[in-house]
Amino acid sequence: MARNIDSALVQWGDRLFYPSNRIVPADPPPKLRARAVAIRQRIATVVRRAPQVIVRVTGGGRGMGAITDHLRYITRSGCLEFEDDRGTVRDGKEALRDLTDGWRYSGRFISEVENRREAVNIMLAMRSGTDAKLVRQAVRDFARIELAGHRYVMVLHEHQTSPHVHLCVKRESIAGERLSCGTPDLKRWRQTFAERLQGLEIDADATGQAVRGATRNFDSLWRMKARDEGRLRTTIRPTKSGQAVDRSRAEAMKCWGQILKALVDSEQEEDRKLASKVADFVCRTPYIQDVLRKHPEAMREVGRHLEAEQQPIVGRGSSGPEWVR
Repeated sequence: MARNIDSALVQWGDRLFYPSNRIVPADPPPKLRARAVAIRQRIATVVRRAPQVIVRVTGGGRGMGAITDHLRYITRSGCLEFEDDRGTVRDGKEALRDLTDGWRYSGRFISEVENRREAVNIMLAMRSGTDAKLVRQAVRDFARIELAGHRYVMVLHEHQTSPHVHLCVKRESIAGERLSCGTPDLKRWRQTFAERLQGLEIDADATGQAVRGATRNFDSLWRMKARDEGRLRTTIRPTKSGQAVDRSRAEAMKCWGQILKALVDSEQEEDRKLASKVADFVCRTPYIQDVLRKHPEAMREVGRHLEAEQQPIVGRGSSGPEWVR
């Protein structure tokens, strides 16, 4: 029975959290148990709504002119300390000039204007109140893992509400390979950053929006800056919509339903306690709330469940869409 529960959690947990790697051979019992424990830990992190890390590519310089301008911006023209890939910490205009000259002439020469991006600008942030120095340490560890072989500069900004670090990365590595920064890379970067923060005992997560049933976009960079400076006049964010959005969230809710069913059927008391938290989390996701508003009969049943604290409705027969049953 226990192995069946573990198998179901691994199957649906992998499908929910790691969709690109969900088709895998069956594991022997020792490895299956270890993976099931890891999935339970990931579920617990998500349902307690751990703060989400922010990792964004904010642009990149097409030539040393644009790269220099960005380095001046993030260092406040050398007034803020900046740390390079060798761990050297400097400040001042002269040090900044030495840095840009080194980038221009080391490896492939970078002219003032180029046809392609020769640098990538990345911002990594955590919620307000997080220790800024620990955020910088987590970014330092992140860069050593994800940006190994590349020249980069990191600068901590703590004058705004949310502590964040700007990374300017030279696109071409010492070995002549160009840094990839597509969607799969961003997802991996978020996960790595969250893991580094967790290693410093900071509660953090890097769960996708579909998994959390989110229906609103992240704030754009200009909105974040405007809020920090008190210039933001509206709190309304655009809502995600479309068939792809509905499909991804419906798939995620289906996985949550199967995970919930496995936890409810478990003989372990901790699993059943976790099931109650999962049910509450799923019922309160923005996507499910939107659907329940469209299906008031399902909303009434959810209300009865939450009041009576009975077995969750997700996975059971009920009116409404298939993944609410």
